[in-house]
Amino acid sequence: MSGLWDAFGVGLLAQSSLLLAGVVVCWIRFSSRVVGLLAGFGAGALIAAIAFDLLPEAGTLSGWQLTLGMLAGVAIFLAGDRIVEKRFGDRGEGGAMGIVVGSVVDGVPESVIIGIQIASGNPVGAAFIGAVWVSNVPQAIAPSAELAKNGWSAWRLGRLWALVVLACGVAAAAGYAVTELTGTATGAWMAAIAAGGLLAMLTDSLIPFAYERGKDLAGAATVLGFCLALGGS
Repeated sequence: MSGLWDAFGVGLLAQSSLLLAGVVVCWIRFSSRVVGLLAGFGAGALIAAIAFDLLPEAGTLSGWQLTLGMLAGVAIFLAGDRIVEKRFGDRGEGGAMGIVVGSVVDGVPESVIIGIQIASGNPVGAAFIGAVWVSNVPQAIAPSAELAKNGWSAWRLGRLWALVVLACGVAAAAGYAVTELTGTATGAWMAAIAAGGLLAMLTDSLIPFAYERGKDLAGAATVLGFCLALGGS
C-alpha cells in the first residue's frame, strides 16, 4: 500500500509546478511579449520531451501501434479543445484553456508512466522529476497570464491547476496499481498517447500563442527551450 501512496506523491510532486506557476501570475505581472517567449521556451522543451523521452518510451510498439496511440492522443486533445472552445471561444480564454488541455494530455500519461516505473522497481531519478517540474513552469505561466488578464482570480486559477495536479497524482497511483495487479504493464501506450496529444497541442495552441505574443523572438525561445531540455535529457 505504501508503494501506491509513493506513486501518488511522486505524481503530485512532478506536476506541482503547474499549480505554483499557474497562480504566481496574479502577483507577478508578465508583459505579453514575455508570456510569448515563455510559451516558446515551453514549446521547445516539449518538442525535446516528445523526441527524446516519450518516443523512446514507446519504442516497444510497432509502427502501426505507435501511430494508433499517437492518433488517440490527438483525438483526446481535440475533444477537450472543442469542449473548451464551446465554453470560452477560440481566442483569449479559449486559446489559453487549449494549452491547459494540452497539459492534461501530457501530464496524465506521463504520471501513469511514473507509477509503472515505481511498481516495476525502476527508480524515478531526481533529474527526471526536476526536468518535468521545470518544463511545466512556462507551460503553466503562459495560459495563466492570459486567463488572469481576462479576470481570473488566484483562487480560480488555483482550483484549475490543483485539479490538473490531482489528476496526475491519481494517474500515477493508477499506473502503479495496474502494474501490481497485472505484472505486465508498460508505459509504451501512454507515451504514444502523450506524444500525439502534445504534438497536436503544440501545433494548434502553444506555438501560435507563442508567436502571436513573442513575435520573431518566439522562435529563438523555442530553440533555447529545446536545447536546454535536450541537455537535461
